Amino acid sequence: MLDPAVARLADQWREAGIDAGDMVLLHSDVRRTLRLAKKRGDDLSPSALLESFLQAVGQSGTLLLPLFNFDFTRGTTFDIRSTPSQMGTLSEAARNHPSAVRTGHPIYSFAVLGAQRGNFRGLNNFSGYGEDSPFGLIHRYGGKIAVLDLPDQNSMTFYHYVEEALNVPYRYHKTFSGICVDAQGRASDKTFGLFVRDLDKGVRTHVDPMGELLWQQGLYSGSRPNQGCGLRVIGATQMYDAVAKIIRDGRALGLLYTVNAD
Repeated sequence: MLDPAVARLADQWREAGIDAGDMVLLHSDVRRTLRLAKKRGDDLSPSALLESFLQAVGQSGTLLLPLFNFDFTRGTTFDIRSTPSQMGTLSEAARNHPSAVRTGHPIYSFAVLGAQRGNFRGLNNFSGYGEDSPFGLIHRYGGKIAVLDLPDQNSMTFYHYVEEALNVPYRYHKTFSGICVDAQGRASDKTFGLFVRDLDKGVRTHVDPMGELLWQQGLYSGSRPNQGCGLRVIGATQMYDAVAKIIRDGRALGLLYTVNAD
């Protein structure tokens, strides 16, 4: 029998814009949600909170959570079996879920749960934001992106997928090499890429203004961070098209990035 507290949260996520059968990429800060639940007398664990999102997408849906870990860029071995997520407790609950599939990029990997997780099994995309990455799959599958109680600046990595697709001039391709351990425990030297901001030109990621524009355009549904249930949802295709238009119109400066005058 489904825990009533989990069912209540699942209803909230559906009201915010998640539908049964959706493929959803979820970024999260769960602290306020767990605190509010505790005030209601529901002592929820991150695993129970994860279950509420799985209930929201239903048996035919798919849920992705970021397991981003940046230690590989500093020479640390990436082990797909055990390298922890640096994206919070909900993502760690997803990584440790018995049915989770983990994608293979050592910096931008994902835990995938649900009906289409098999489509992500063995995925070893070269570029973290590339067309063959989970971001690209979510876009092609017509998925959604959901963010719980985080500003765009601290969550919406999908912006960089659009920037790479359009090869913006304020970012460039950089490679990182190191040891990767696969699901069978085999270690090998591998090289992966990222489309990074150009620090020599003083480029800084600054996407909150674009997030505000998405609200103004009616593309976000749900609640702003730290308001209501705290979850907002946007279609990946709708987000891609809106961001791509800004880039093609030459308006990215100030909406997607700034340049440090120093």
